Amino acid sequence: MTDDAYHTIRFPPDPRRRVLWQTLLACEFQKQIPPDGVVLELGAGYGHFINQVKSRRRLAVDVWAGMLQHLDSGVEGLVTDIARLEDVADGSLDYVFSSNCFEHVSQQKLVDCLAQLRRKMKPGAMLTIVQPNFKYCAREYFDDYTHVSIYTAQGLGDLLAANGFRVVRCVPRFLPLTIKSRLPVHPWLIRLYLMSPFKPLAKQMLLSAIR
Repeated sequence: MTDDAYHTIRFPPDPRRRVLWQTLLACEFQKQIPPDGVVLELGAGYGHFINQVKSRRRLAVDVWAGMLQHLDSGVEGLVTDIARLEDVADGSLDYVFSSNCFEHVSQQKLVDCLAQLRRKMKPGAMLTIVQPNFKYCAREYFDDYTHVSIYTAQGLGDLLAANGFRVVRCVPRFLPLTIKSRLPVHPWLIRLYLMSPFKPLAKQMLLSAIR
């Protein structure tokens, strides 16, 4: 099974993702990113996050070569493994983002990735992770046949701490598992959802950690 097949069968293009990430950046993430900084997205896929980031330099990493055709002008695409970041300069990154990536790789590969990031990130730089929280989505977790690793908010937070990162924010229930849920994808509804203390169908977590 090829990466192209996965993006056709399990993860086809969907314009609602652009709406989602545009709103999430405006509400949550852009304020964490210095405008003159360097941002890296791991597992960038269709580029919906990194394309809309405002920063001096934007880097996108994915093993899927098809990523390159979806990146906007000005975004530098690196077709490589998340644990092979040799083309990223040491001490250069201000912000690293990953959404729905680490569940697709072995825990050892994630540990190797974190070791790379410790070298590539500036002191005080932030790593933000959004991904499924197995505690709330166990029944459907392996509906995605490429999921190989399991994490809860507690487990992932402890793994980050054990590998040199300091967790500064943990939201066990942040977003629904998928845009295929019954909830509509509209900017004002997303904003209301983020502000609400009640999170129906929230099965993805958010963790932010400082290098």
